[in-house]
Amino acid sequence: MKRAEEFEELRPLLFSIAYRMLGSVSEAEDAVQEAWLRWEASPTRPASVKAFLSAVVTRISIDVLRSARVRREEYVGPWFPEPLLTDPYQDPERSAELADSLSMAALLLLERLSPLERAVFVLREVFGFGYQEIALAVDRSEAACRQLAMQARRHMDAGRPRFKADRKEREELAGRFFDAFKEGDIDRLRELLSADVHIVGDSGGKAPQWEPVIVGAENVAQLLATLIPAFVRIGGVVEVHEVNGQPGAIFRDRDGKVVNTWALDIVDGQIQAIRSVMNPDKLRHMGPVADAWAITREADQARRTTD
Repeated sequence: MKRAEEFEELRPLLFSIAYRMLGSVSEAEDAVQEAWLRWEASPTRPASVKAFLSAVVTRISIDVLRSARVRREEYVGPWFPEPLLTDPYQDPERSAELADSLSMAALLLLERLSPLERAVFVLREVFGFGYQEIALAVDRSEAACRQLAMQARRHMDAGRPRFKADRKEREELAGRFFDAFKEGDIDRLRELLSADVHIVGDSGGKAPQWEPVIVGAENVAQLLATLIPAFVRIGGVVEVHEVNGQPGAIFRDRDGKVVNTWALDIVDGQIQAIRSVMNPDKLRHMGPVADAWAITREADQARRTTD
């Protein structure tokens, strides 16, 4: 098999490793491309191409994380990962771990880890790499990698919700939520939201948004019930879609351009969080992006006309 063919077979895995480490589709794609260039230029053939390329993309991602720290500290408002609609890497034996590790909540927990802890956790807990392979990837001893894995698991477990709905329950509840949302049914919305639900938006200062964080079932229900009528009136569409392995939606304008995405956190039978990504820079990989400022002005005008 030619090098290019071997690489293409492993591309989904390499992208999935890089995305979970970086939380960015564009940066993950760049890391995979750089891994290809290094593989193409390598004069020798490793015993395991998978281990070699996984190590290369991991090291590249660690370097990117270290250089990105200052940028993220200076980011305007809440920072969320770039939304991913489909994970290119599929493994039926690890499907549950893959889906959970892709969620916005899990990726935000990973942000609390050091780059090395993050790399070890992703390789070990998500993709099931052995400690020998991980040690080679991060240039540490196996004993050090075990310690890093233990620290990372402790941090991740401390931040995870205690109760989780299974996939079928999440999808069913999300369906009822979006039905109520589209109908502007505030009473049904209120029933589906946890008492301490919060809705948070990542605009990066480049798109309009409501308050940085809105908390409480009544406040969130009121906001949701007022959002959709004007948006639909100007031709907007709410497309229910899995986002980062969890129930969510893509909002599009009348021309099909992406306005923003929502990802839902569902815990113990209720919606605990709604995370919206509005920063146009984080949506471009999904296709043409709408002018959110213009849409907001048009929706406000439609709302005033109705009122």
